[in-house]
Amino acid sequence: MTRRQFAPLASSLLAPVPVPAQKRRLRREDCFFGLHFDLHPNDKDKALGRDLTSGMANRLLDRVKPDYIQYDCKGHVGYMGYQSSVSTPASNIMKDSLAIWRRATAEHGAGLYIHFSGVWDSLAIQQHPEWASVQAGGTKDPNATSTFGPYVDERMLPQLKEAIERYDLDGAWVDGECWAVRLDYSAAAADAFRKSSGLADLPKGPADPGWQEFLDFHRAAFRRYVKHYIDELHRFRPSFQVASNWLYTTFVPERPELPVDFISGDYLGNASISTARLEARYLSAVGKPWDLMAWGFQHNPASDTTVSHKPAVQLQQEAAVVLAQGGGFQIYYQPTRAGWIDDRNVGVMERVAQFCRERQEVSHKTETVPGIGVLFSTHSLYTSANKMFGGWGAHTNPARGIVDALAAAHYTVDVIPEWKLDESASQYRLIVLPDWPATGAKVKEALARYVRGGGSLLLVGAANASLFAAELPVRLGQASKQQAFIAGTEVFGNVSGLWADVEPGEAKVIGTRFPTFDSRRDGVPAATLSSLGSGRIAAIYGPLGATYATTHAPPAREFLRQVVSAVYTPDLVLKAPPVIEAVLRRKDGVTLLHLLNAAQMQVAADYGTMDYIPPVGPVTISLRLDRRPARVTVEPGGQVLPGAWINGAWVGALDRVGVHTVVAFR
Repeated sequence: MTRRQFAPLASSLLAPVPVPAQKRRLRREDCFFGLHFDLHPNDKDKALGRDLTSGMANRLLDRVKPDYIQYDCKGHVGYMGYQSSVSTPASNIMKDSLAIWRRATAEHGAGLYIHFSGVWDSLAIQQHPEWASVQAGGTKDPNATSTFGPYVDERMLPQLKEAIERYDLDGAWVDGECWAVRLDYSAAAADAFRKSSGLADLPKGPADPGWQEFLDFHRAAFRRYVKHYIDELHRFRPSFQVASNWLYTTFVPERPELPVDFISGDYLGNASISTARLEARYLSAVGKPWDLMAWGFQHNPASDTTVSHKPAVQLQQEAAVVLAQGGGFQIYYQPTRAGWIDDRNVGVMERVAQFCRERQEVSHKTETVPGIGVLFSTHSLYTSANKMFGGWGAHTNPARGIVDALAAAHYTVDVIPEWKLDESASQYRLIVLPDWPATGAKVKEALARYVRGGGSLLLVGAANASLFAAELPVRLGQASKQQAFIAGTEVFGNVSGLWADVEPGEAKVIGTRFPTFDSRRDGVPAATLSSLGSGRIAAIYGPLGATYATTHAPPAREFLRQVVSAVYTPDLVLKAPPVIEAVLRRKDGVTLLHLLNAAQMQVAADYGTMDYIPPVGPVTISLRLDRRPARVTVEPGGQVLPGAWINGAWVGALDRVGVHTVVAFR
């Protein structure tokens, strides 16, 4: 059989892998640090598993001590990484890698999860073209299977059940899902849409009738697909735990109603610190067990095959962003095609694991101490990005830029998912609505209620100013793309884009912009402050979030701080350079101030790695608390930090912050 699918195998190959006496393995909700290895096995592999030994696996587990290993079972290509009897194995499998990892993880009390590609299965489509999604022009998609077809029952579930039974797996990290699913014009999808919508013609783009309904129809189909396979796996093995990669993150910013056991996503590419800031803050608000996966290497965009491995300190800096928000952390590495993991990479894993473990007690499963909340808009993404799900690319820049700017200005900031606004708004003394192009009436009404009840709101962007026109005592002109510059303390900041002209009327002008590099003339209002009910609204009439996301221009950050200070007095005041980020959390009655050092954060494509982060200090802290703390310590280590109690605030200083320091107020 040239394709080798369903090829008969010796019964000994199909028997469950024998494992030694097992130590207790943690449920994923209690896991904190893990490692992910994927290879995407294929038909060109020469020696899969050849160099993997039980000695290597055990040495890695002894040194790194992860809570779990995620190892490849099936990648996007679609070949199985072991000698499957229900689907096509990859070429030249010399050793059963999953069996080796299962025995080793069982001995060490670590979980074994598999990397498994779901919607994206290129081989399944080659073997069964009728399983493919169909593109608008009638071409079958070469990679994305149809959620309206039999792929999930005839290929995906048999593969997963076989792997679960053979290797006594703890769970699966299902890749190639929400970000790989495609709009489907297959006959089955078309018939279903016509019945549900009453439209005869399927829309092909945003200008066609029924476009938004078509997007929502496919979102619902994806949800049914995920629910179906997870329900079936839970029936088959109730202890088996599943995450659909990036589901219920910013990629799918919905209330978590599907039966996923945990939430996870892998972040990569340039400016990964900025990416992790937004993602970790979003995930910390969702209310389910979660982790984020940093890539342990960086691709040079000039050559996709060029890999540079990240030194330990770079990964520690990325980990700190995740740990500070209460989540778990994992690192993704690719072994050699033969399964070898070099001791140099193991050494990096060990140092990063130690860094994380030293902070686990004051990091994992913490709760926020609400400061400023930044609204993440599902409505805007779903109605203006013309995609089913993320990654959204530049469409999330309004939120990413605002979070970055507030962090650099030393404000403690959370992300509020749109679906959680009603239940969360009252916790925050200031909510920021970034420059989303289509916030929607429902969110507008909720935020207006919040302000009338005494809250403070900062609107950003011309579209939001127009949305709140009745609540702002200003006269808005037509929004247009304009050159715009903010005069900073040292230089000008370019904030050009869509700006609304405004006559302030009774509102107070609290910021000015200029059409060129001349602060003497032609300045016009850029921000105003006004009252509404018992609360206040500040408004910035242009794209501050989106522009800051791409430039990190200091004058834009200074301008945002100036506007925020008109409506919000923080409990925490730091004197520190803008590379210091502050996060306030709480655990077991202890207030925890995380201080992160973002100096040297990787942002340039040509320089993807770094191995030195200069310490920053001194950092002066003033934190208003409900009571005077009995003891203040620096973690990890427990060193007592002296300070004074002045007018209801603890005041003290750290000589320096390395990568990540936690000040615990007990």
